[in-house]
Amino acid sequence: MRIARFTGVMSGVLIALLGLWGALIPFVGPSFNYSFGVNETWHYSSDRLWLSILPGAVALVGGLLIAARGSLSRRRLGGMLAVAAGVWFVVGPPLSMLWERHAGPIGPPLFGATRQGLELLGYFYGLGAVIVALAARVSGRLAPVRTPAQPAPEAVTTPAPRRFGRAGHPHTA
Repeated sequence: MRIARFTGVMSGVLIALLGLWGALIPFVGPSFNYSFGVNETWHYSSDRLWLSILPGAVALVGGLLIAARGSLSRRRLGGMLAVAAGVWFVVGPPLSMLWERHAGPIGPPLFGATRQGLELLGYFYGLGAVIVALAARVSGRLAPVRTPAQPAPEAVTTPAPRRFGRAGHPHTA
């Protein structure tokens, strides 16, 4: 089953926009009190590079490859990049505890419990899950479809004539 071109383009554009959101939200989110750790706009850290900028850029490139006119293999590559970026948005923050020794890689989410939950979803977990879902859907629809080969028609066999030995008993050869 092939994916409709419009569906592929729209999914690719949406993945690209979500990647752009993921890469930029740590820098612009503090301007409307949507932030982690430091509530300053355009505050750079290596953790933001590894957990937001790079996966956001990979999702952006993957989404653009999916949306662009081009070979099927290029769109498949875009799907794989987008899936990888989405997975990193989901698993990156917990795995970053391996290289960070303090409370969290980019600091705790700020403000009340509801906002903290929305920040975790919007920055990492929900964002990554939506990217993975869209990319997996597109990638699955771009996968080659193999139809099973038609089985060979059953050969109609007629039983071999039975040989009978003496006294009418079947004789085996």
